[in-house]
Amino acid sequence: MTELPEGTAAHRADAARFAVFRAAVLTVTDSRTRETDVSGDRLAQGLTTAGHPVVARELLPNDESRVRTLVADWIARDDVDVIVITGGTGLGSRDRTIEAVRPLLEKEIPGFGELFRLLGYQEQVGTAAMLSRATAGSARGTLVISLPGSAAAVSLAMDRLILPEAAHLLREIRR
Repeated sequence: MTELPEGTAAHRADAARFAVFRAAVLTVTDSRTRETDVSGDRLAQGLTTAGHPVVARELLPNDESRVRTLVADWIARDDVDVIVITGGTGLGSRDRTIEAVRPLLEKEIPGFGELFRLLGYQEQVGTAAMLSRATAGSARGTLVISLPGSAAAVSLAMDRLILPEAAHLLREIRR
């Protein structure tokens, strides 16, 4: 990796206070159950293995109102720093996660989705990466991330984006 731009190293050092963050994991699906929720399992296990407690986990159908209500409830909690949602971000008629979450966000982080799609294009699915509407943003000091439902997409986002940058993102959101 090249040398970090001026200030970035200091920001990351200051982000050490968020080295352990508390997460909530939501799977949005019409076809999986808790027993078959590979993507949700991968998120929860990846976060826990990295030392970040998962304080809440749910599975909901593609129901915009229910997803918005649950995410709003998690944003209001003092013990949730990061919310990671998997599923419902595609182009299908039932894919409404982005529509459910976007009104709750105070600021979007467009670079998250852009970088996720670039990595997906380069490393996983080629031009099909454009079908993803993955996004991230902040709401009341909480980092909210919406990912596709595939286990491969979840792994890519966890390994390449979320775990390396979440503490830095929280530092920026909460300063």
